Amino acid sequence: MAITPLMPVYPRCGVRPVRGEHCHLIDEDGIRYLDFASGIAVNLLGHSHPGLIGAIQNQAETLMHVSNLYGSPQGEQLAARLVEKTFADTVFFTNSGAEAVEAAIKAARAYHQHADGNPKRTELITFTNAFHGRTMATISASNQEKMHKGFLPLLEGFQYCEFDNLEMAKSMVGPKTAGFLVEPIQGEGGIRPASDAFMTGLRALCDEHDLMLVLDEVQCGVARTGTLYAYEQYGIVPDILATAKGIGGGFPFGATLATEKAARGMTFGTHGSTYGGNPLAMAAGMAVMDAVANDEFMAEVREKGERIRARLEQFIGNYPDLFELVRGKGLMLGIKMKVESRPFFVHLRDHHKLLTVAAGDNTLRVLPPLVIGDAEIDEFFEKLSAGASDYVIPEAA
Repeated sequence: MAITPLMPVYPRCGVRPVRGEHCHLIDEDGIRYLDFASGIAVNLLGHSHPGLIGAIQNQAETLMHVSNLYGSPQGEQLAARLVEKTFADTVFFTNSGAEAVEAAIKAARAYHQHADGNPKRTELITFTNAFHGRTMATISASNQEKMHKGFLPLLEGFQYCEFDNLEMAKSMVGPKTAGFLVEPIQGEGGIRPASDAFMTGLRALCDEHDLMLVLDEVQCGVARTGTLYAYEQYGIVPDILATAKGIGGGFPFGATLATEKAARGMTFGTHGSTYGGNPLAMAAGMAVMDAVANDEFMAEVREKGERIRARLEQFIGNYPDLFELVRGKGLMLGIKMKVESRPFFVHLRDHHKLLTVAAGDNTLRVLPPLVIGDAEIDEFFEKLSAGASDYVIPEAA
């Protein structure tokens, strides 16, 4: 059989969206789906936000790309906004989350290999069940064999530690350690938040040994958890942070944020990107920040997240054979199931027109647009309840 024009690396389902309206997707046949997947935590303003659409349209009519050979008024404006709202002193713009993590890895190593640093410190300690991207460096940073198969040999410079195990992390620090790379809330790993003690402990280890604390907030960042970035809820400050997904609201771009100290090795010629920070992406980013980077919006995300979580915890008690618990923060929620989650995710999609996302640890990810209202929340529970009521657990093979 001939290969398909689209390289067959995705097992694409039968849902074929052609249009979006607020929190719904509409396919070629006009069938409407409630979107509680948000393009895997990307479309945080839904699918028809006038501010985001207008910003992209206006910028597309003005200037889309010039390369980083020239000054960037648009990039400077967004970078200053991110610096104002976060721990960071400086920002590097990328095209994706994987590129943002790559730049973060390079910055962490460059910090130690700087002229007055320690060039032996080349290894990052990463954590089990993490997902950092699909590039060679980011799959090497993951301990998941399914991501390694067919792409060996992996890149050196990563050591794997059990997630949320501070004592093990402490024991692994050695003369080659450059820092830690960690998701404060694991997304693909099953919406698993790190404990406060773990995150504050990693920060303390970095301070003690002059290591870099690198956070991957590609999925949990940009207001998804009810603060602009999840690290704020742990009462810590990272050295470097990778962000993407929601930061463009649907337009592809990401960023690597860093303190001045952490970025000391990232000097002229050490890194670059053809499209990173292009004016069109910057316009999208400014529109997203205009919408979400305020206390009122964050409070609404937290309130909606708490309300959905409370209803979910009550709901799952009605189906003790299906569901185990609810976890997450804000509108990054996961329902851990007692059975395999993927068949149930397919059942909700195909039979009840509810889009969610399957994840590791038999978890169903609930990642709605942050602009959902009461009507969408009620529709979600109607579809989820109907799906649970008529779901038949597949027999074990």
